[in-house]
Formats: sequence, structure tokens, C-alpha cells
Amino acid sequence: MPTEPLPELAPDFVPFATAALDFHQAINMPVAPIAAGRAELDSLHAHVVALYGLLEAHTVRTTPVARAEGDHLRACRIRLWQAAEHLHAAFHAAPNPGSGRLPSREACRSRLPEGAPELTVCQRHLATAARVRRDHTPADLHDPFTGLTRH
Repeated sequence: MPTEPLPELAPDFVPFATAALDFHQAINMPVAPIAAGRAELDSLHAHVVALYGLLEAHTVRTTPVARAEGDHLRACRIRLWQAAEHLHAAFHAAPNPGSGRLPSREACRSRLPEGAPELTVCQRHLATAARVRRDHTPADLHDPFTGLTRH
């Protein structure tokens, strides 16, 4: 069955994003062991959520024409969401920038937003969580099975 040729694509910016991450790591990561700060965790969360969105677009386009490939992309999206969940939790477990104090166990358990600018990570996370709940079942999100042996 003949398929239509792919449209002319814009220049691929993903390699530039990858190079920027490599450059960021090379110049900003200290050699000494030090915990990531809230700003870094927020940036990483934003990056992972953006990558989730990019893979969502690829998954939606790919699955109807290449089911196995689409299934792998879907599994990748689930793992990215799990990474975003951990980054969000790490952000709230990190020391507060003003006081340098770690949040109390009660503050961590309450999961209440801490106000601006800390609220932005929560807003991004909640907006993406709504998409995730629409596209994935709770069993998908908590399943340790990666799907790599299905095909």
C-alpha cells in the first residue's frame, strides 16, 4: 500500500536541546557532591514534562500506522511521567532557598503548595497530571513492566 511522502520538516531542534543539556552539565555541575537545588529541580521537571509532551505527539501520530513502535513510545511516556513525579517530590524535599532548612515531615506529607515561585512546579505538574490521567490507567502508571518483551 503506497503511503504519502512525509512533509518537509523544519530543522530538527532536538539535537540542539540535547547539546544544551550536555553543555549545562559540563559547565554547571560541581565536581564535589552537592544536592541539586530547587531551581535546578524545577528546570529538570520542566524539561521532562516538555519531553513527555513531545513523545505524546509522536505516540499519537505513530500508533495508528506502527502499533509496536507506538506501544514502545507509550511505555516511554509512562516512564517519563514517573520521572516527573520523582522530580516533583525531590523539589518539595529540597531545602527552602530562603532559610536553607529542610521541610518538616508534616510539610512533606501535606503536599500543600508553598506559594510563588514554588507554585509553578506544582501548576505544571498538575496540568500534566490531568493529561496523564486521561491517557493512562492507574495500573499503567504503577506497573513495573516496561513492555519491552511484548514485541
